[in-house]
Amino acid sequence: MDILTTHVNADFDCLGSLVAAQLLYPQAVTVFAGACEPAVQDYLRRHNDCGLRLKRWREIDPAAVRRLILVDVNSTERIGPLAALLQQPQVRLHLYDHHPPEANLPTAERARVERVGATVTLLSDELRQRQLTPSAEQATVMMLGLYEDTGNLLFPSTTTADYEAAAFLLDCGANLNQVADALNRELSALQVEVLHQLLQSLQLVSVAGVEISLAQAAVERYVGDLAVLAHKLRDMENLDALIIAVRLEDRVFLVGRSRLPGVDVGQILGHFGGGGHPAAASATVRDLTLVQVMETLPQVLARLVRPNWTAAQLMTTPVRHVGAEQSLNEAAELLSRYHINALVVCDGTGGLVGLLTRQTVERAVHHGLASVAVAEYMSREFGQVTPQTPLEQVQQIIIDQRQRFVPVVEAGRAVGVVTRTDLLRHLVARGRSLRPDAPIDGIQRDRRHVLRLLETRLPRRIRQLLDDLAQVAEVEGVNIYAVGGFVRDLLLGVANLDVDVVVEGNAIAFAEALQRQCDCRVRPHEKFVTAVVIFPDGYKLDLASTRTEYYLQPGALPLVEQASLKLDLYRRDFTINTLALALNGPRQGELTDYFGAQRDLHDKALRVLHNLSFVEDPTRMLRAVRFEQRLGFTLGQHTAHLLRSAVQMGFLQRVSASRVLHELVLLLGEPQPGRALARLVELGLLDAISEELRFDDSLQQHFVQAGRAINWYELLPEVAPLEHWPVYFLCLLADLKTTAVERLCQRLGMPQRYRRLFVEQRHEAWPQYHQLERLGQRVEQLCGSELARLLDGLPVELLLLGMARTRHQPVRLAFSRYVTGLRCLRPMLDGRDLQRLGCPAGPLLGTLLRQLRDARLDGQVYTREEELAWVRVQLATRELTKEER
Repeated sequence: MDILTTHVNADFDCLGSLVAAQLLYPQAVTVFAGACEPAVQDYLRRHNDCGLRLKRWREIDPAAVRRLILVDVNSTERIGPLAALLQQPQVRLHLYDHHPPEANLPTAERARVERVGATVTLLSDELRQRQLTPSAEQATVMMLGLYEDTGNLLFPSTTTADYEAAAFLLDCGANLNQVADALNRELSALQVEVLHQLLQSLQLVSVAGVEISLAQAAVERYVGDLAVLAHKLRDMENLDALIIAVRLEDRVFLVGRSRLPGVDVGQILGHFGGGGHPAAASATVRDLTLVQVMETLPQVLARLVRPNWTAAQLMTTPVRHVGAEQSLNEAAELLSRYHINALVVCDGTGGLVGLLTRQTVERAVHHGLASVAVAEYMSREFGQVTPQTPLEQVQQIIIDQRQRFVPVVEAGRAVGVVTRTDLLRHLVARGRSLRPDAPIDGIQRDRRHVLRLLETRLPRRIRQLLDDLAQVAEVEGVNIYAVGGFVRDLLLGVANLDVDVVVEGNAIAFAEALQRQCDCRVRPHEKFVTAVVIFPDGYKLDLASTRTEYYLQPGALPLVEQASLKLDLYRRDFTINTLALALNGPRQGELTDYFGAQRDLHDKALRVLHNLSFVEDPTRMLRAVRFEQRLGFTLGQHTAHLLRSAVQMGFLQRVSASRVLHELVLLLGEPQPGRALARLVELGLLDAISEELRFDDSLQQHFVQAGRAINWYELLPEVAPLEHWPVYFLCLLADLKTTAVERLCQRLGMPQRYRRLFVEQRHEAWPQYHQLERLGQRVEQLCGSELARLLDGLPVELLLLGMARTRHQPVRLAFSRYVTGLRCLRPMLDGRDLQRLGCPAGPLLGTLLRQLRDARLDGQVYTREEELAWVRVQLATRELTKEER
């Protein structure tokens, strides 16, 4: 059985969509999830159910349902009892909606989700594609839904597809007079009373320059068609954005209407559990009073309304400048250091006097003018703006005056710049929200979606930490962002609780403010303006000021300066790690994506930000392989070319040993490091680390066995924590001679405790390994004490290496037997017990303790009483050797 349904309080778009879907799924049964709006109920009574095969939910056998078709709804929370069907494994989901699906919705077998004015538009297109023609009555119902959700095709959310749908429905015989009669209904006396209250309470709220009207009313009886009242109020007062709140009996009903692109009422009322689209939405609130709703609304608006954009919001700071008296050669050095294409020119007092582009500098240097002062060739005529200048004016300057960037000036000094790239990215990002924006592997730019991810994918401990950070940021008046891998993995659905936060300000001062509010310790690093915050449970949070860095030579550590968020993100390794998530203020939940990170996440591509990335930091080559294998991504073609070029030019050999070792340790700590090692070989990176290292199919199998041994060990009860990477590193070294391992450890600057494991203890273990291998199948004949004498004293890493390397299953089982049973088995008696039994202090005492342990290992004694009896027999019958005397 197929079930068609829509959201509770169904409107005409729901009804029209159900009628269209009934044509697409003729065998389906339509079930309303809850009550319909009064106007819809009245229409259904007068028009014989519009051809729908209607049934009540209680008439449906859930076990018989095989497919659920949702129209004009994107959340399980809005389909009432039918949500239970999505828990049934046999039920497949089909979805048609003009809002992106909520995160709580299962993956649909078929989904058509596009940003159009009404869901009827999508279904009309489906009918046209399948050459299905609705009857005149059906077309009229569909036109009703289209006109209602697009405001008679006048809402800003209306698209060309909506007009095409209207034309199709008119061709099918839709009756516009009937549509007008249904939508233009006379008001009842009670509705007039509510409208009067709304007019009396109307107030204007300004959010960052955007004006939104709020109105409220309360009546004791139920009043239908509140959407009609919202329309009338908006038209009477000529309002661009309106939200009304009406208490009816024990509930508060919210209706929102908006003509402003910055006021998405669907998102705003989604905060109250409702839904809709940017131009029209509604919600029903049961757990708040009308007063509480009206008190909450301004707070929600402050967080969700997008302000009118000005130069201050888009400009990059701090401004990189050159003195008018400095040489063109010095200007060229600054352009190269900061990866920029233009500079502002300042006089001796810091005042703005000109602009200088890279093109001018390069041509002047080419003509032998490198030592000439900047003032000779700077541009003296240019457009400039203030921080409050609207972006439209900035755009006009860039177009009309053909400027690469526009300086933002305050009191005669440049406080920022707006570049052509900044403006283009802003225009594209804002325009994209008006186009169809289907989910990309769960990744969307929608703030509500990101906030839901934070709520559903993070543990309560981390959510509370983010809330605390936001509160401190508000008090301190700074903007903070989560950046890097935490944001990337949040969108990919990968667990990552390692939160990195950047502060547009002084990170150390922010950390100290956080310390005053929370129970934590702060470890500041003044040189880099960073801080580590350590909480009582051991959790560590990294805080950093937004900064940029530049390299004086390949492979050197970077020099760091404070900078804007954009420049901070530009210094990162790969595009997928350049996302910034706003954690406070009105932009909370917004993603900043300057470098196409979301596109690359969708494409599963790993790309560097600039062509010298591997030259400036060659360890990024090892990091590239680690991310590629961990995430299942692929190096972009250009990035792969840059990496191979950096390998051939030997840049990795210029990096300090400790930095190479750090990346190698991280790579070997991945869940499946064997694949990463194979990739290192393919790219020539393993040879770059050491020409003596090899990795082939045989070692790949050893890595697989080592992974199994590690997993087995960690499932054992009460074992000490184990670092994975030393086990894999031992596998990698297994065929090297001790002298070669010594050289490699010295080359990598291996810490002494690990050097002892890899060189000395590994060398000492080989005879025992070879003896067990020679025994092969016969190892099962070894008694416990013989096995313990072979393996006692070996670190657990070397025991797991033995399990990974052996070719004989009995040998692997012998290692397992030793680790799980023999390794920690000791006699219950100690030296004092033996002395009380009459054993003299001296060599005999040690000999008897060793033999007593052998007796336990071999199963000759089990209890304390048996041990006591065994010692008494030994003392009574033993003839002392010369050494024991």
